[in-house]
Amino acid sequence: MKYNRLGQTGLYVSEICLGTMTFSGQGYFDGKIGSLNQQEATALIQRSLEAGVNFIDTADVYSIGESEKMTGQALKDLGTKRSDVVLATKVFGRMGPGPNDVGASRGHIMDAVSRSLERLQTDHIDLYQVHQTDLITPVEETLRALDDLVSQRMVRYIGCSNWEAWRLMKAMGISDKRGWARFETLQAYYSLGGRDLDRELVPLMRDQNIGCMVWSPLAGGYLAGKYSPGGEGGAEGRRAAFDFPPIDKARADEIVAAMRPIAAAHGVSVARVALAWVLSKPWVTTLIVGAKTIAQLDDNLEAATLKLTADELAALDAISAPPVQYPHWMVSRLDALRHPK
Repeated sequence: MKYNRLGQTGLYVSEICLGTMTFSGQGYFDGKIGSLNQQEATALIQRSLEAGVNFIDTADVYSIGESEKMTGQALKDLGTKRSDVVLATKVFGRMGPGPNDVGASRGHIMDAVSRSLERLQTDHIDLYQVHQTDLITPVEETLRALDDLVSQRMVRYIGCSNWEAWRLMKAMGISDKRGWARFETLQAYYSLGGRDLDRELVPLMRDQNIGCMVWSPLAGGYLAGKYSPGGEGGAEGRRAAFDFPPIDKARADEIVAAMRPIAAAHGVSVARVALAWVLSKPWVTTLIVGAKTIAQLDDNLEAATLKLTADELAALDAISAPPVQYPHWMVSRLDALRHPK
């Protein structure tokens, strides 16, 4: 297992992160993403730790707290040394019926962090992330609350998820000006079937040394090839019950078709090729895998050892490249003026 720096910190995390959205399923998308019990969840965490994974990502909203509870219980039952695992969780999602049981306000953050710590059975959270953009709460309020949590040693590092580029850059400027803790990570959707991140957020992350945690690197399972022509059929599986994230399926089918001969040449699954492509990106800190079975987890973990050739990477880059949008085509067109002949 390879380990990468978390943002510009001195903390190292495994390039494969175990996601826990499949734990419990209670009250969360009606169990369409996963409904693992405690024994099954503990087995997945144990297998991940044995493989060298030291990074686990959860969220308070996953199964309305049950995922955090199961994660904390599994680590306790396994006797895992606290310093041997990097625990990440998130705040924002609705956790109750009240008007303040959701969002990134100071009030909700302070209420939520204490409950997450209790469910995880720990005295600190390694990476505390704002799960979504809050269009109501000022960024300054959110950042000040998070900085206080770092000062109080309840949280060690902070991050965000699903934020726009301009808002994230604004947050970086505020943190720098105020001397507050800064976002060290962005957790974002990225896959061969969805490369919107390339346009604005990748350049931002590289410029600001922000670590990238990739969620849904298989586009909700679609890039595993099950739902595309030549697959074994899509009557069952996550996409059949929960068609998310949005994807251009006709284009994704072309990408899967291009991956099949590559997978055959290496003697691996199509899913492993898709994951290896994401891991090949130098700005990716870790990719989050959410498995339902040990066999699925093992296949995902092996993506860390699959090295695609330069030609294979170039072919996948080309077929998955998103259309160039303004102002990027104009920037590229005029870039030649800045290079002496």
